[in-house]
Amino acid sequence: MIFLALRYLVARRRQTLLTLLGIFFGTVAFISISGIMLGFREYIVGQLVSNSAHVHIRAREEFLLDHTLDQAFFGQQFMHVFWDPAPSGRKDSAMVANPQSWYRRLAADFRVAAYTPQLTASVIFSNGKATAPAVLIGCDPLQQRQVTTIGDYVIEGSFANLAAGGNRLAVGDDLKKKLGVRLFQNVLVSLANGQPAPFKVVAIFKTGVQVADSQAYGALGDVQRVNRTPNQVNEIAVKLHDYTQALGLAKAWSALGSETVESWDQINANIFNIFKIQDAIRFLSVGAVMVVAGFGIYNVLTMTVMQKRKDVAILRSMGYSAKDIVLLFFVQGLILGLSGATLGLLFGYALGLYLETIPFSGGPLGSGTGHMLISRNADIYIQAAFLAIASASIASILPALSAGRLTPIEIIRAGAE
Repeated sequence: MIFLALRYLVARRRQTLLTLLGIFFGTVAFISISGIMLGFREYIVGQLVSNSAHVHIRAREEFLLDHTLDQAFFGQQFMHVFWDPAPSGRKDSAMVANPQSWYRRLAADFRVAAYTPQLTASVIFSNGKATAPAVLIGCDPLQQRQVTTIGDYVIEGSFANLAAGGNRLAVGDDLKKKLGVRLFQNVLVSLANGQPAPFKVVAIFKTGVQVADSQAYGALGDVQRVNRTPNQVNEIAVKLHDYTQALGLAKAWSALGSETVESWDQINANIFNIFKIQDAIRFLSVGAVMVVAGFGIYNVLTMTVMQKRKDVAILRSMGYSAKDIVLLFFVQGLILGLSGATLGLLFGYALGLYLETIPFSGGPLGSGTGHMLISRNADIYIQAAFLAIASASIASILPALSAGRLTPIEIIRAGAE
């Protein structure tokens, strides 16, 4: 059966080659587009997982609504209360209510790799006449290095020097440029209406992200004094041994206290929505190529059935059943799909290796070495092979069924006419 199928395909070399190329290019396109998109995705997810905590425990957020204060002021006796203006604003605390209970809970949980309390404050940095409003993050420096990779981005000094206390700072590269400050130089830090306090710059970091590089880190106690909130924190950053458990743990921990608990993927839900759009685009674009290739297979097999009617009659006379005839022409389409998919997989893999050698500037599509990041996830190749074989198989069914319905007497009558 396979021998006959190959003979029929070889008899129409040009049409067979063009159809094979359609499957081949569709497979290569899918692998290339998917490799680039998933490489971008893996880079972004890697950055989110490495550079930020897996779970964030923050002070709760509650807001006043139009009728939130009705019962507090008027009780149950007034059913219809109208405010002018209506109550608005936050009614919650800006700090974690009972951080010590969270510390004990996190320390006892085997799924937690590390955690650090944080106090984020909006302050004003000044160096001479240069001033810059920025975010100052108070943390446990040694624990912060375990929770995030901020220590790996230090280009001058050492992040661990913050642990010594005494008003020390690690500033981002962008903030450093705005202030014109250098390593081991003092800057003044103050609230909008507070007295400035001198801090010494002991580390400078550069992540490549402008928002992060416009921030500064300090020891938790130092930041609490500047913010005038002793022994208080507004966030606890948690790193897990397995970051894929973050969502489940965040939902479970939300029920244990009044704080807002969010996982890294909940916080970045918009990014994952973009990933879904990317998936739709790559499947639609490559699906169009596969549809065109499928029509090519359909046309080739239809023409083959028309030209080989006499051969079909001979085969039926020799004892071949209708199922055998269907299988004969179906195998032809399957051979085209398998051949195109195999060649496409090999060439697509080689093309991915080549794309990684092309110099590429920084940004989310570029790796640290300045080259494109291409994913070699096995799912890409499995999906590409499935699409190629499925399109070839579907396109082969109708011509194969049409050939199976032919009988010797019908073919003879058609020839006589």
